[in-house]
Amino acid sequence: MSFNDMKNRSGNTDFLKNKLEEMNDTKKSYKDDRIWKPELDKSSNGFAIIRFLPACEGEDLPWTRVWNHGFQGPGGWYIENSLTTLNQKDPVSELNSKLWNSGTEKGKDIARKQKRRLSYYANIMVISDSKNPQNEGKVFLYKFGKKIFDKIMEAMNPEFEDETPVNPFDFWKGANFRLKVRKVAGFINYDKSEFDSVSPLMDGDDDKLETVWKSQYNLAEFTNKDNFKTYDELKNRLETVLDSDVNPAIAKTAETLDEGVAAAEKAFGDSSSEENTETTDGTSEDSNDALSYFERLATED
Repeated sequence: MSFNDMKNRSGNTDFLKNKLEEMNDTKKSYKDDRIWKPELDKSSNGFAIIRFLPACEGEDLPWTRVWNHGFQGPGGWYIENSLTTLNQKDPVSELNSKLWNSGTEKGKDIARKQKRRLSYYANIMVISDSKNPQNEGKVFLYKFGKKIFDKIMEAMNPEFEDETPVNPFDFWKGANFRLKVRKVAGFINYDKSEFDSVSPLMDGDDDKLETVWKSQYNLAEFTNKDNFKTYDELKNRLETVLDSDVNPAIAKTAETLDEGVAAAEKAFGDSSSEENTETTDGTSEDSNDALSYFERLATED
């Protein structure tokens, strides 16, 4: 901008207002429009019918899974993908293992508070979505937890002899999934969700099915190493979140367990016990849709 342009705009706030509006319009959004989720009513109930889709070309599995952590300490939030997704060592999991194996209830409670969470991703077609009918017939990514994944596994590996195994991801011999969401005891619950009887998608029309298949999203991006920080980067972030005055103790957890437990206790204080299924390292196998708060954080200014 020249000096004369600046002089001509003197006293005119419209230019700055327009620029501000442009900045707001281009503000980075963390929402992934490819990911579908059911819209819930005021009682946190929801219903939709979806169809899980087969693996994309070049991929072996029709789903992928990602472990991550989300907790808050004196130094802020720790919201990071866990390197355990890639079968690598992760500093939070290492600390949680030491806390869990300390034999103290406080140590276990803290490990629960900063446990890793499990999410699955798969391609779906939305069959029925009364809240958003414009989604019907379209392909989306669907992010879900262990509860729904267990139902998929149950369909593929039925418990009783008179039940026929079903591959829910099959175009021709799969089945629609009735997603029924309720709020039970303050938590989102999927227990009433179920698969329909076996039926071909789109009446088995191969041309239409091939078009659907080619429109699916690759899942490999979710486990691409570029989406994960290095061990040292995660360790530095963890130390920041746990606050600088407890860093020395955290760093020496491998040598002095009591100091590591004390440091974590100082950072987080007492935390109440949770009704979750735990592994031996104090991590949780039950997502309970707890990752929803990641989304809330991402949309905050």
